[in-house]
Amino acid sequence: MYSKSSEPASLFQINKILLSRVNNCFLKEYVPVTETESQFSLFTSDKKLTFITLCLLSILLLYIKKDFIENETAAFEFLQDRPEGMILRAISALQFFSIPLVYAWKFTVIGFIIWVGCFTFGFRITFSQCWSVVMAAEFIFLLAELIKIGWFMFVDTDPTWAEVKAFYPLSLMQLADYETIDKRYAYPLRALSLFEIGYVLILVNGVHHFAKRQKQSAWWIVSTSYILIFALWLLFYIIVYK
Repeated sequence: MYSKSSEPASLFQINKILLSRVNNCFLKEYVPVTETESQFSLFTSDKKLTFITLCLLSILLLYIKKDFIENETAAFEFLQDRPEGMILRAISALQFFSIPLVYAWKFTVIGFIIWVGCFTFGFRITFSQCWSVVMAAEFIFLLAELIKIGWFMFVDTDPTWAEVKAFYPLSLMQLADYETIDKRYAYPLRALSLFEIGYVLILVNGVHHFAKRQKQSAWWIVSTSYILIFALWLLFYIIVYK
């Protein structure tokens, strides 16, 4: 015999099942912010503070390298009382003041390249976020400068000017003879280093951080944007170098 009291219960069960299915579908698309992701990340840190910190650290390392290493070489000591020495000091001073401008230009160009790659693959990442990723990745090159300073201060304590300029830790340049190699290959060999690989890894993790997609997709973006342009730039440098 049909009972009217069972109708509300049946409707309640149906609504409960439908609501459960809707929630399950939503949870499949929604990626909750974990406790780890909610913690501090250099990608999402204050841009001005991070930029100022990066510039100050770069200026400090540049000062140490020039004052304790380059200025102590025999070539610099020979030229310091000559007009050429004044030119070298003027160039050194310009390097200190140009650091913020060089960084701003570099982050803007590379950030735009990566943003175009993200746009091409349909990733909703803003140019500002790409700029932050590039800025965060730049910190790895400070480690290279720190190793270089440590090498000439504690290992090779009496280098020549050419040795200081040619040395770049953990790069292909360390496998070549800087005195006999064609000068057009010097910069590309210094640029191809383990620190460049680390730089790419940070870029991939930064894109992955903001996109919330599979890391394989982030690899495709960085490979077809930054790595491709970087390889073409090195090839262009080798061709046009005189």
